Amino acid sequence: MNWQAWILGALLLATTPDTPIISRLRPPVAPPAQMPPGEVLPVFADPQQASEKKADAQAPAKSGEQRPKADRLQPRSRLEIVRYVHGEFARARKPIPSGKDGFRFEPGKPLDDLALRRALGKGGSAANPGDNVQITDLRFKASQIEVDINGGGKRKKRFRDRIQISVGTAMPAGKVSGGPEGYQGIGGTLILDFHRPLPDITPDELKEYLSPLLDFSKQRSATVNWVETLPPEFQEAIKDRRAVVGMDREMVTAAMGRPERKVREKDAEGMELEDWIYGTPPGKTVFVTFVGDKVIRVKEFPR
Repeated sequence: MNWQAWILGALLLATTPDTPIISRLRPPVAPPAQMPPGEVLPVFADPQQASEKKADAQAPAKSGEQRPKADRLQPRSRLEIVRYVHGEFARARKPIPSGKDGFRFEPGKPLDDLALRRALGKGGSAANPGDNVQITDLRFKASQIEVDINGGGKRKKRFRDRIQISVGTAMPAGKVSGGPEGYQGIGGTLILDFHRPLPDITPDELKEYLSPLLDFSKQRSATVNWVETLPPEFQEAIKDRRAVVGMDREMVTAAMGRPERKVREKDAEGMELEDWIYGTPPGKTVFVTFVGDKVIRVKEFPR
């Protein structure tokens, strides 16, 4: 047995190189990294630098830079359009077709004069070039915005509007009374057809889309005219976009827009209250409480 162990040991020594087997199985060692003179590699990340990078990522775009707009019309944008366009006055650049079908055109594209003449021949004219007109309603569809002019082409006549008095001059056919001040007669509807889901636009952009037919540049805002008749404290509140005690519903809507939610309830004394709620908890949320048509309380959370 001793000779067999001796022979086996000799064979192992003859076939094993000088480098140990474990060393041959190790990966090649990379050369040490060469750091520039004066450079120090921090062991832990600098929290100040991390916070600065996070702040830069969340900071708003600098002046002259524009972030990409949302693909769809946002609820806030819709509220602003209703607030700043509904009720506004303009001057007609071209004849505005009347009739229930409305006049359809694509925003940002040259106006089709032939289609305009056809619409005028079918339903007549609700306004002529140079006439003052008013935006009386806005309706948002999947890919369209319908803008009613002077009451819209689908306005229904009330029974008393159909009665003509035989004494004196009768009301001309097609004319109806009871419209907003500043115009008389049937209205029309302009249909902005985007041929895609409504994009996120501003009130000024909507007015620009309407500019081939309507001129807003020389018209004083109807909202501004009305606000100037209010007491100074209410004028200041509307300017600051906040509600204050004593306002009515129209003033609150002018200041803050339409609320996201309304809640009705009764207090301990049985008085009926209505809360207009702006915002969503845990974010900034404003509760405007009405009794009848007047604001009795305004609460903001968190304070």
